[in-house]
Amino acid sequence: MAGKAETPALAPVGTRPEPDRRAGSGWQGAGRVWEDTEQPAKKLKRSADGEPPRKLPKRKIVLLMAYSGKGYHGMQRNVGSSQFKTIEDDLVSALVQSGCIPENHGEDMRKMSFQRCARTDKGVSAAGQVVSLKVWLIDDILEKINSHLPSHIRILGLKRVTGGFNSKNRCDARTYVYMLPTFAFAHKDHDVQDESYRLSTSTLRRVNQLLACYKGTHNFHNFTSQKGPREPSAQRYILDMFCEEPFERDGMEFAVIKVKGQSFMTHQIRKMVGLVVAIVKGYAPGDLLERSWGEAKVDVPKAPGLGLVLERVHFETYNRRFGCDGLHEPLDWTQEEAEAAAFKEQHIYPTIISTERHERSMAQWLSTLPAHDFSATAHAAASPGAKDPSPQEGSEGDDGDSD
Repeated sequence: MAGKAETPALAPVGTRPEPDRRAGSGWQGAGRVWEDTEQPAKKLKRSADGEPPRKLPKRKIVLLMAYSGKGYHGMQRNVGSSQFKTIEDDLVSALVQSGCIPENHGEDMRKMSFQRCARTDKGVSAAGQVVSLKVWLIDDILEKINSHLPSHIRILGLKRVTGGFNSKNRCDARTYVYMLPTFAFAHKDHDVQDESYRLSTSTLRRVNQLLACYKGTHNFHNFTSQKGPREPSAQRYILDMFCEEPFERDGMEFAVIKVKGQSFMTHQIRKMVGLVVAIVKGYAPGDLLERSWGEAKVDVPKAPGLGLVLERVHFETYNRRFGCDGLHEPLDWTQEEAEAAAFKEQHIYPTIISTERHERSMAQWLSTLPAHDFSATAHAAASPGAKDPSPQEGSEGDDGDSD
C-alpha cells in the first residue's frame, strides 16, 4: 500500500512462520494484512527531484509514447553503448530522474520487466508506441516523466495492466503509416518526375489495387533478409493496406500509405512500398508482386525509412478478456487520439517534409530504380554465419523498422 515501507515482516517470538509466506515480502497474500514489525531504517538516496524516494509497491503499467525518430539510432536501448543514442536512453533517464524507478533498474531493464511493442529502427518515428514496465506510481507521474523528456518525445497516456502483461506478446496487430511525396508514383515515361507532379485519381486507384493484393497471408521471404522461402516464420498476415487521398504541404504533394498486420519482419514494410512504387512507375512488371511470394528469389527494392511511422498497436484479445472485468481499463487509447494526432502534426510530419526537402531521400532512391535488377540474388544472399532474425523480433522490429 502506498506510503508504507515494503520491508520483510518478522514473526513474533514463539510463533511458527506461515508456510506459504513469500520470501522477502511483507505481503501475506490476498485477504491478509501488513505486519507492523519495525526494521532498522535504511539510508536512501535522494531522487534527482530532491525528494527522498518512497518505498511504494511497484505496479505493472503501460505507457503510450509518441516520438520523432530523427537523430536516434532506433527505439531499443543498447546498454553499455553510448555511441548510438536511442529513444529508450532518454526514456529510462526520465524515469529515473522523475523517481519512478531506482537507478539500477535503468542499468538493467529486466528488473522493471520492461518490454516494447515494436523495436523501431534508426530514424523511424511513432505516434502510438506502447511499453510495459513496473514503476512506483508517484503523484503527477506523467507530468514528472515528461518534464525530463525532450519535446520530441512525449508520454501521452498511462494505464494499469495485469501483473504478467507483456506489451510485445500481448499485441495482436500493429498499424504503420508510410508518408511519401506523390512524385514517387509518377510514371517514368509519361509524367514529370519532380515536385510539380500531382497524383491523379486513376493512378491512386492503381496504387490501391496493388496494395490490396498484400492482404491475407503470404510468404514474405523476399521482403526481408536471411529468411528462406520454406521457413514458417516467413508467412505473415496483412489485415489491410491502402493509400489515402493526397494532400499538399509547402508546395509539395504527399500521400500516406497505411498498413495493418499481425507482425512484420525486418524491412518488410519498406520493401512492400518499394515494390508497388517500382510497378506503378513502370520499372517492374505488374505480376512481379505475386511472383515475389513464390520460392524463387526476387530482389525487392527497399524504400527509404524516412516516412515510416508506428501509428498504433492493437490489444483486442487482451481487451476482450480483461478490459471489461471491472479491474482493468481496455487498451484502446481513444481519449489520447487527439493528442497523438497533434504530436504527428507538430513533430513527425514536419520533420519528414523538411528532411525530404533537404536530403531528398526519396528522389535519390528513385534514381536507383532504372538500374535495379529485380532478379538479382547477390544483395539478398545470407552471409555465412549470419544470425537469422526471429519471427518475434520481426514482429517488433517489425518494420518498426528493424530496418
